[in-house]
Amino acid sequence: MRQQTHKRGRFTNKTVAIVAALALGGGGAALVAANASAHGDKGGSGRHGTVAAKAGTIQCPDVGQKLSGVPAKARPEVDKNLAELDNQVAEAYRRMNQRQGSSDAVLSQLNDERSRTLHTIGAAMGGDGSRLRGMADCRWQEVATAAGGGKGRFGRPPGGRQQGGNQQGGEGANEVPGNAGGQAGNGPSQDDFVDITKVRPNVQQPPRAQENGSTGTFTTDCGVGDPALRNSDNVIVAPGVGNGAHHTHDYVGNDSNDAFADNRTFEQGGTSCANGDKSTYYWPVVRAQDGKDEADAGQLGGGQEGNVGTILTPKSSTIEFKGNPRSKVTAMPKFLRIITGDAKAFTGGDANANASWSCTGFEDRQLTDKYPLCPEGSSVTRTFDFQSCWDGKNIDSANHRDHVAFAAEDGSCPGGFRAIPQLVNTITYDVPANTPFAVDGFPEQLHKPITDHDDFINVMSDDLMNKAVDCINSGKQCG
Repeated sequence: MRQQTHKRGRFTNKTVAIVAALALGGGGAALVAANASAHGDKGGSGRHGTVAAKAGTIQCPDVGQKLSGVPAKARPEVDKNLAELDNQVAEAYRRMNQRQGSSDAVLSQLNDERSRTLHTIGAAMGGDGSRLRGMADCRWQEVATAAGGGKGRFGRPPGGRQQGGNQQGGEGANEVPGNAGGQAGNGPSQDDFVDITKVRPNVQQPPRAQENGSTGTFTTDCGVGDPALRNSDNVIVAPGVGNGAHHTHDYVGNDSNDAFADNRTFEQGGTSCANGDKSTYYWPVVRAQDGKDEADAGQLGGGQEGNVGTILTPKSSTIEFKGNPRSKVTAMPKFLRIITGDAKAFTGGDANANASWSCTGFEDRQLTDKYPLCPEGSSVTRTFDFQSCWDGKNIDSANHRDHVAFAAEDGSCPGGFRAIPQLVNTITYDVPANTPFAVDGFPEQLHKPITDHDDFINVMSDDLMNKAVDCINSGKQCG
């Protein structure tokens, strides 16, 4: 891949000053809230001589990812109570952030609430909840927010992409700014950013297509999203529950996606896609940490849960469906649901982290646990590679993952799975100069870049899906 030439950006004193002002004026004191032992340490290793702070968040077992074999008739009750677990964590985080009781008292109350909800989930599944009992206990997870540092918290992500920071060589996050308080005291931090020009190329070349491979591409143009359609629901994970995401999503494609939509709703909805594709594509918004209020500043999913700043409208959103290097692809079933990435990867671990960040002109350098700072003339990019293997039977699963899988590096699917068109969604943003930014997220996830994720429900007509499959299998580029 040939790298474009850009004028080098200036990530120095001016930007650092802006970030410091945001930290002090936008809730920086909340960095030590909820932890009686929190304190500041002098960061001798910090390049700018700033002070390290002790902050933290609430870490709970991700119950939803552990569930399998949930009877179909039990899923509505289970989904409702999984959403209640998220509500409980968000409320506990709010109480800690506002110092409404000691951290021990807040965690004790949270664990009691979770125990009761887990019992309800177990009963809905036909048991007594005993197998979920060990998932009630949450703990306080301390998070360093030094101005220096830059070591990635996670290892190598799926698909061969590497992390930012010191793994890339150079000093990366030691030289670039973040925002310790622009998100009402819950992230992001300076360590979450890296100068993309200091990141080494890390993208592996795709495997060579074999004789039976499918090399075509089907592109659909669905625009960049209507601000009027934004909401903080998640119809896949929390159907029927308002504010099930606790953060705001942008939507393209189907115009009827909210918590209460069902397959019939999607069938009858309109679409922003030029080819009539009624699928729904949605992802968390990105906000500039500029201290300005959005319309949702006082609402759940918005400012009440730490999602603040000006929402950035994407410059572009590219939706492509690609083939498989080893085999032909088969049609996706209608209403297939796929989630890529993990909204809880910061507290739950990176096993499902898959979204990546970069800059235009530097696409051979992809990051999962760092936000990129791009030079002048380059735009921020988010790339979502979706699972491309399907079990051939189910349009969803209890944890929303088991029915699909990623192909191996050589393109092969796990036993019993078949190749389907791979959705690749790339979104670009022009971020205002000298302004940190962050993706919306659950409040306890501290707006970390590794929590980025993307959701898709296939509502293509059979004719359109067959057209896409034929295009991909014949090696054509269609759109």
